[in-house]
Amino acid sequence: MSAPLLHMPDSLKEAARLLAADPEAKCLAGGATLVAMMNAGLVQPSALVSLRKIEGLAGIERRADGSVRIGAMTRHRITANSSELAAGQTVVKQAASVIANPPVRNMGTMGGSIAFADPGADYPPALVAADAEIELLGGGGTRRLKAAEFFTDWYQTALEPGELVAAIHLPAGDARAIGHYDKLARVEGDYATASVAVVLTLAGGICTGIAIAVGACGPKPVRLAEAERKLIGSELDDASLAAAGVLLADAADPVDDVRASADYRRLVIPRLVRRAVRAARALAR
Repeated sequence: MSAPLLHMPDSLKEAARLLAADPEAKCLAGGATLVAMMNAGLVQPSALVSLRKIEGLAGIERRADGSVRIGAMTRHRITANSSELAAGQTVVKQAASVIANPPVRNMGTMGGSIAFADPGADYPPALVAADAEIELLGGGGTRRLKAAEFFTDWYQTALEPGELVAAIHLPAGDARAIGHYDKLARVEGDYATASVAVVLTLAGGICTGIAIAVGACGPKPVRLAEAERKLIGSELDDASLAAAGVLLADAADPVDDVRASADYRRLVIPRLVRRAVRAARALAR
């Protein structure tokens, strides 16, 4: 197959138009994932629509209300080192800090990573736990979706033909909240075998708010209101944590792959939930 055409638009509207005109075209952000897949022959796009010349797509902005906007072209390294993310938002910062290795963190972007929607990636559970919204741009204008709605299936998102990720928005949340991301992987820098993202709020040692998202154990992150209700109002004792962990394991839909069996993943979910929540609780004190 011949090499793909390379388009270098200088506006988001033009990028969206190019994507809409060619269903086989792919967006090129940092290229950390897409270029590797092309080199392996796993994807063969007819054209690449580079976002590198478009202004305003990179950077992190903290707003007066405490919410944060992260441009889709923001490198993982920038997110990992950002001082703009605070309270529960730090779960996203922590996820960025354990992605792959330094060269990938220097090259890859948040928008590119979440558009690829690998279930074993680090951002999806962190964004779901942080209650993030994904800003999408297409020919019909912009729209925003909750991260929990953006990730739809194995390597699938709610992106429509001709749409691209423009930004990620993190709500301010409770100023007392603590974010923590925990990841089980075969080796440092690997995709997760299982992961847990937690955003926790404590008052007087009692859990007053919590969000837990499990990653790499199904087609998309698992968040379960029933599991969180088991913990709200508790001191996060062992029995409550065990009950929440079992509910999340039952709700997961893992598969066998080169990293682990489905049974192993179900087994470790309650243990990883307990470990992540305990770590968040220790930070909150």
